Amino acid sequence: MSVEFREKEKAVIIRQEEVSEGIYSMWINTPSAKNARAGQFVNLFCDDCSRLMPRPISICEIDRERSSLRLVYRVSGEGTREFSQYTSGHQIEMIGPLGNGFPIDIPERDVMVIGGGIGIPPMLQLAREFPKSCKIVLGYQNFPFLLKEFERTGSKVFVATESGKYGFKGNVIEAIMQNYLTAEVIYACGPAGMLRAVKKFAEVRKIRCFVSMEERMACGVGACLGCTVDTVDINDRLNVKKARVCKDGPVFDASEVMI
Repeated sequence: MSVEFREKEKAVIIRQEEVSEGIYSMWINTPSAKNARAGQFVNLFCDDCSRLMPRPISICEIDRERSSLRLVYRVSGEGTREFSQYTSGHQIEMIGPLGNGFPIDIPERDVMVIGGGIGIPPMLQLAREFPKSCKIVLGYQNFPFLLKEFERTGSKVFVATESGKYGFKGNVIEAIMQNYLTAEVIYACGPAGMLRAVKKFAEVRKIRCFVSMEERMACGVGACLGCTVDTVDINDRLNVKKARVCKDGPVFDASEVMI
């Protein structure tokens, strides 16, 4: 079984702000930014030693020239609550970048990028890989965060909200159907229900589809097997019909995993 162990490093927080209720944007300075790719994540460690396990946070933006990464996360427990209290200049232990990112060296150029909920931030850097040549569909509960950043990519942005306060009232699939959107390849990140619907939509229309899956992680490097998902074929590394989200993913070809 292939396991890659990485050394911890100390990243420095450049700035942090709350961009929506309970959702924070943190820019960190780290040499690892030069090797990061859209769809990867980093493991952040708490200062509180009683919280031993790292918290995986998806990469939202990459600034290689300034060796910095933007992480956008939701406060969902005591670990992320601690992160939200950090200020500029604070040093935070991290490992990364980790996982496999989105494949962008594919021949299809008619691209659709879909994000839902806290699965939206990882799609921002990806959208920038296809300037003015992709369709972006974002699904929110109520208030759209990061919307201006997506609009600045130059691509057309379609917004769906459950409340109907912004954009189309409904979910991302309904927004796609309402706007008669098509694509040769789809990239998606969001809750399991959304990914399941996106996968079915792609299968019916024979569209190539890649999904970034979310599972509760422990080690983040493939050693503990705590974040496995079911696959359609035997995994050569694990010899079972399972794959590790942290190591084999988090991005998968949708046709290869059970959602």
